[in-house]
Amino acid sequence: VFVCVTVCQFRDEGYLVLEEFLDSKECDALRARMKEIVENMDVPAHCRIQFSTEHEEQLKAQGSADYFITSGDKIRFFFEKGVFDDKGEFIVPREQSLNKVGHALHAYEPLYKSVTHSPKVQVSSWVLNITPHQDATFLYTEPLGRVIGVWIALEDATLDNGCLWFIPGSHKSGITRRMVRTSKETYPLTDFIGREQNHDEKLFVPAPVKKGGLVLIHGEVVHRSAQNTSDHSRQVYTFHIMESQDTHWSPENWLQPTAELPFPSLYT
Repeated sequence: VFVCVTVCQFRDEGYLVLEEFLDSKECDALRARMKEIVENMDVPAHCRIQFSTEHEEQLKAQGSADYFITSGDKIRFFFEKGVFDDKGEFIVPREQSLNKVGHALHAYEPLYKSVTHSPKVQVSSWVLNITPHQDATFLYTEPLGRVIGVWIALEDATLDNGCLWFIPGSHKSGITRRMVRTSKETYPLTDFIGREQNHDEKLFVPAPVKKGGLVLIHGEVVHRSAQNTSDHSRQVYTFHIMESQDTHWSPENWLQPTAELPFPSLYT
């Protein structure tokens, strides 16, 4: 009965919160490993770009940056706004500077790999202030609806520190824009087809989750997170799963498998 209810809820609303996916020790181990990675990161000044999901800022900060578009099979660092001075030096502690670390933790970091490929993920089959968007905008498949986001809270995600917000049922309306690669040797390296819709703020519903909880996210559901206005961090580990059978991964997506790192099977 529980399985039926949760599946029906996900299909109806486009997201699902599952508490106690990881225990406290597992969360702490992932956070400790990330702290080591951040403390030892060596980021060249020209790579200190900012990450955003705003339309124009994405084109400027991501699309024109080879650092971003070639990060699919690497571990690289993407920063919040206002964390560097005009010389590219940190003006905040390193651990407070990052928007996310991506995009191949699941492949090269054993702790993160073990979570990604854990039996619990098979059965259920670092990000901050994110404006409203749909994952299928960036990870497009034919047919749509084949990508699911897995969002694991390594700390409590609350209304104050930036939990996710969703428009329930919005995954049933398709997408209105896509981020695509442009022709080779042209800039920017990506562009957008279509535009993001304007969403009524009153339709968003918060999805707070306790440390260790997991949120499943349909690729077409509209979601966002607000700015962290608290004194507490909100660290998460997130990745995406695609149903590969009878699914076409668009060659126009920014993220592409490489010879060094093909898309790994979940069941390995």
